[in-house]
Amino acid sequence: MTATTDGSTGAVEPRAAAASELTDNTAGAGAGAGPGPSGVLDAARRATDRAVAHLLAQQDAQGWWKGDLETNVTMDAEDLLLRHFLDTEDDRTLRAAALFIRGEQRDDGTWATFYGGPGDLSTTIEAYAALRLAGDLPGDPHMARAAAWIRDHGGIAASRVFTRIWLALFGWWKWDDLPELPPELIFLPSWFPLNIYDFGCWARQTIVPLTVVSAKRPVRPAPFALDELHTDPRVPNPPRGFAAPTGWEGVFQLLDKALHVYRKVAPARLRDAAMKSAARWIIERQENDGCWGGIQPPAVYSLIALHLLGYDLDHPVMRAGLASLDRFTVWREDGSRMIEACQSPVWDTCLATIALADAGVRPDDPALVKAADWMMREQIVRPGDWAVRRPGLEPGGWAFEFHNDNYPDIDDTAEVVLALRRVAHPDRGRIEATVERAVRWNLGMQSKNGAWAAFDADNTSPFPNRLPFCDFGEVIDPPSADVTAHVVEMLAVEGKAYDARTRRGIEWLLAQQEPGGAWFGRWGVNYVYGTGSVVPALTAAGLPAAHPAIRRAVGWLESVQNDDGGWGEDLRSYREARWAGHGVSTASQTAWALLALLAAGERERRSVERGVAWLAGTQREDGSWDEPYFTGTGFPWDFSINYNLYRQVFPLTALGRYVHGEPSFAGLRQGI
Repeated sequence: MTATTDGSTGAVEPRAAAASELTDNTAGAGAGAGPGPSGVLDAARRATDRAVAHLLAQQDAQGWWKGDLETNVTMDAEDLLLRHFLDTEDDRTLRAAALFIRGEQRDDGTWATFYGGPGDLSTTIEAYAALRLAGDLPGDPHMARAAAWIRDHGGIAASRVFTRIWLALFGWWKWDDLPELPPELIFLPSWFPLNIYDFGCWARQTIVPLTVVSAKRPVRPAPFALDELHTDPRVPNPPRGFAAPTGWEGVFQLLDKALHVYRKVAPARLRDAAMKSAARWIIERQENDGCWGGIQPPAVYSLIALHLLGYDLDHPVMRAGLASLDRFTVWREDGSRMIEACQSPVWDTCLATIALADAGVRPDDPALVKAADWMMREQIVRPGDWAVRRPGLEPGGWAFEFHNDNYPDIDDTAEVVLALRRVAHPDRGRIEATVERAVRWNLGMQSKNGAWAAFDADNTSPFPNRLPFCDFGEVIDPPSADVTAHVVEMLAVEGKAYDARTRRGIEWLLAQQEPGGAWFGRWGVNYVYGTGSVVPALTAAGLPAAHPAIRRAVGWLESVQNDDGGWGEDLRSYREARWAGHGVSTASQTAWALLALLAAGERERRSVERGVAWLAGTQREDGSWDEPYFTGTGFPWDFSINYNLYRQVFPLTALGRYVHGEPSFAGLRQGI
């Protein structure tokens, strides 16, 4: 049975109808006569050729690929709020941003965090405030609908802490009514609970500047109030009950109360020294392009913090930071502008290289060699924050973005190695040296439990998530099945399948399998992504297709295949078990399922034939696929991503492996 998201039926019916030309829509993985394997194979070959041509045409002259990265309008709203706070806004930017925000509003007046998703309170409040700054009035129909919905869902008081911080900057919320975040946090040693390195790198980069903002408590009074967003303007922050002090929630509530008291008696010299240390920490981590961590949230808070500490807008650090935000801007044909939360060239390039190679592009093709050259130039060879937990480890990873030397990530590094191994580069010695360094770094970043996280090793403290301040999604970086799988697959390709460290990773993966046969997907939606990552890794590492874990995974994937032959999974699976593996068929998720089934040796299965037929039948004439649904994950449920290149690279990889078989690396590793 095919599950659909609210209001999405009309968007997918034409694509499902196209697939029916190649295969039937009969329920069940093995039902239906269909055109037979030869017809599907011919269709897959044609689709592969079109997709190869389309993807090659998108490569930049320097060798990289990058698709637009869509998230939600909080990026755009906060960009406008930042510019208003710093008094750097201009009419063109204001109009273009407001046009985009209005265009993303749902019929009920709300804004969602992903395509087809439900309205989100904090996102709707931030969008509303930004539109007020752009000149929209409370009496305008679209604004009145939004305000009414906000009030019905608890008003500003029910929004997340980050939203209320933005509102406090303009006097729309009281600083006293926010959790305290003291800058003295910067002085806690790395072994002490709740030190900044107990937080995931994305949270760490955001929290350090916010400690300065919290200490300074600035207010730039707005020219209007937001009383219409309170359930009762006379009592904007209704009293809330306290948790029992015997539980962790109560303990951390008491800690927050103590920190509010401490604020009043904090030694001035100590506080001043803490804010100066925070400023040094921030400036030392500014990247060459002016951004911080290659992502938008730390950049906006770092700019505010430094400005509050006396850095004027003409200071080189501030100028570079403000200029970097403009590089996150995507201007649309209708005159609107969208802000990317970050950019993904390294990730997109390694995935595109893998897709093209597996689709039959010659390993010495100039496009692949150019991509390899660019990736090798991007390898990070200086220590970053990860070295706090792994001192002495030689650097050698890759970051997700163009510029992010402080925070290379384990996932990108594994996939870049897999991409480089597919390229017959004329300088084999350079490839070998690059890969060897990367493999050493990835092995050194293994956590104590045998698995791998995204950015840090052993970032598993139970305390940060319990802070009243941390209600905005994941704030720690524990190991995940998808990242661990990619590292295991890479190590297997490097001839380390039976290395003790690889086997520990495999044991951890086997222990993480859900009872139904799937694996949780931390960085992609969701169980389809996790399963599509783990099965190819396990088989690459030598587990036979008959292994019980592989058979359970195959059974689960076939049980959730949609009636149209594709696979899809709604983001609601992060909250509701009934959505696991269920949703409108998408190109990327169908490809993930196929990659697992093909790796498990199921090429001749009817489920694979139907999935391949769905991909071939839904391909557009230009060789691409349409996919409005968000299949990438930043924070499960809280922050979702639509990687615009996923709909191209993963279907091409799956079709390529269906047509040409599983990839082989023996010849390339011998320099042939």
